[in-house]
Amino acid sequence: MATDYDAPRKGDEDLEEDSLEQLQAERASETSASVDDEDVVEAAEGFELPGADLSHETLTINVIPAQEDEFTCSHCFLVHHRSQLAYIDDNGLPVCTECAALEA
Repeated sequence: MATDYDAPRKGDEDLEEDSLEQLQAERASETSASVDDEDVVEAAEGFELPGADLSHETLTINVIPAQEDEFTCSHCFLVHHRSQLAYIDDNGLPVCTECAALEA
């Protein structure tokens, strides 16, 4: 419920003058002013929930193969630039600097 803090406040004398019927009528008019026109079901139809069935959707992605100056780390399987190559392990597989730092 919104409160207008700039409005003059009622004193004790004014509060005694307000009748119970008047206060109940004001409260009823405030609650009836709420918006009931919008159908909740119609509003919810436009939202996609997490875990929703998206099997009918198709994704189109252009996959670019690894470039000559890139490698795939054998530990984290991420594609990195050659400047992040830490070493080649015993099996001949590249390891990035981040994974090498985690091993140390």
